[in-house]
Amino acid sequence: MTAFDRPAPGRESRDRIDEAPAARAGRMACFCPPGAPAPGAALDAGRWSPGVATLAAGFALSVLSQSLTLGVLPLAGRLLAPEPHLMAAPYVAMLLGAATATFPASFLLDAFGRRAALALGASLGVAGGLIMAWALSANLFAPFCLGAFWLGVAQGFSLFYRHEAALGATPAERTRAAIIVFGSGAFAGLAGPALAYVVAQAAPASLFAATALAAALAQVLVLILAVLTTARAPVLPRQSPRTESPPDWRAFVAPTLLAGLAWFGMTAAMVAAPGAMAGCGIGVPVVFSAISWHVVAMYAPAFFTGLAARRMGAQTVAALGLAMIAAAWAIEAFANDYWRFAAALIVVAIGWSFATAGASLRLYGRARPSRAMLAAHDAVLFLSAIAGAIFAAIWLLP
Repeated sequence: MTAFDRPAPGRESRDRIDEAPAARAGRMACFCPPGAPAPGAALDAGRWSPGVATLAAGFALSVLSQSLTLGVLPLAGRLLAPEPHLMAAPYVAMLLGAATATFPASFLLDAFGRRAALALGASLGVAGGLIMAWALSANLFAPFCLGAFWLGVAQGFSLFYRHEAALGATPAERTRAAIIVFGSGAFAGLAGPALAYVVAQAAPASLFAATALAAALAQVLVLILAVLTTARAPVLPRQSPRTESPPDWRAFVAPTLLAGLAWFGMTAAMVAAPGAMAGCGIGVPVVFSAISWHVVAMYAPAFFTGLAARRMGAQTVAALGLAMIAAAWAIEAFANDYWRFAAALIVVAIGWSFATAGASLRLYGRARPSRAMLAAHDAVLFLSAIAGAIFAAIWLLP
């Protein structure tokens, strides 16, 4: 029986969401609700689906690619930019690509399913890394920015991994699922220094291009993981989105603004630090090491923010994160050696993690977010980061 031969839905079929046809690549027979299980997925609230572990692994590999890219963009931009204030343009291009991807990622995850959507995002990241490597080898600034844009698109898709895990869990487990996926980025940050050292030893004469190739390779692994895995995190039929209350857009404003301030402050400090470190005579491999520890500090606190939010409240955790970001700015303003710059990058990353996690927990708890709301939330975060990068390029960079 095909979708066109299916009889008109009766009372029984309306009460059973598991009989609705699931969308997949090449067929858009329905627009599936967030977290709807794939055909054959077990609806067991007491067991974790393999989808959560897969999302965590894919997000970790995406963060590994991001950590390598974060070191290349400011330093290579400083060398290739025709004007000093354009050195932040590659970083802005990456953030613009991430902001552009938020709503398409949300739609594609619903219309075509997890495997097709996440594979598409990773494939664009592979293309971006290869374009960046070619542009760095040929000393071309505009193609370098284009490659950064496509890597940013992949980042926009990967940031939706935490939402995918939360929407696929029961309401009581959403926070835990999102924290597991978000915290997995810390393991990628730990692998970053070792991989950067291997790249520096293997290709010291073309360090930037080789690093971009390593970032592309990490996206290849994300692509393979997305293609080989089709499982979704389960939801219970009685807790399906069809029976939930509609999203509260008024509750969306406060956590989004808090997180946007955090992304602005963290990005401004991140863009300014590598150039300032290079100006103080700190070598490129050492800069990569500081950035890698910065990435670890961005994601490792996620394992503790849930407990902190339960004791102090999500809004208090977010406000504490903003205070740490302000303190990091003060440290970086007077930094002139590796340890002070590294301390500033670590403190700003921890503050970013607290503010982002606190805002996300409040969003999940009060706003009852839909995919459209989550996409709008992430878009505001990336736009705030773009503003921070532009601020750093105009007022903070020499």
